[in-house]
Amino acid sequence: MAKPVPMRPFSESLPLALLRARESAMHHFRPVLASHDVTEQQWRVLRALASREEPYEVTELAERVALLGPSVSRIVANLEERGLIVRTIVAHDQRRARLRLTRTGNSLVRRIAPESEAVYNRIEERFGADRLSDLLAELKDLAETVGHEMIIDGETA
Repeated sequence: MAKPVPMRPFSESLPLALLRARESAMHHFRPVLASHDVTEQQWRVLRALASREEPYEVTELAERVALLGPSVSRIVANLEERGLIVRTIVAHDQRRARLRLTRTGNSLVRRIAPESEAVYNRIEERFGADRLSDLLAELKDLAETVGHEMIIDGETA
């Protein structure tokens, strides 16, 4: 018989618990997005662009939506081809572009938003608005505390 590995029980795996929670939540959002021919990642980009008036640069947008730059570039190309976003090249640097929603993109976000909010409302009804608010605050704190790198005994883990 193999000797037990000295680590926390599998049932207490933080990454697994986060994935399960994500999948449980996304199960309710996916039908809404699919009915509008929008993927989860495309929705994150559209939502981010709709969340502020100033355009985003691609690298800034990638960080905001928690996606890698190459993935954002592919998503942006698709959304631009569909007429949902427009890319404007920065005059002094041809390698940089600013992204914003088009009128069509804004209209799509406005059509999806009430359906998305209805999903949030159902989740709040089942889980509790205060609990959801607390969970979001805790997850934000976890992300900010742990960040992309964590120092353990002087070493970057």
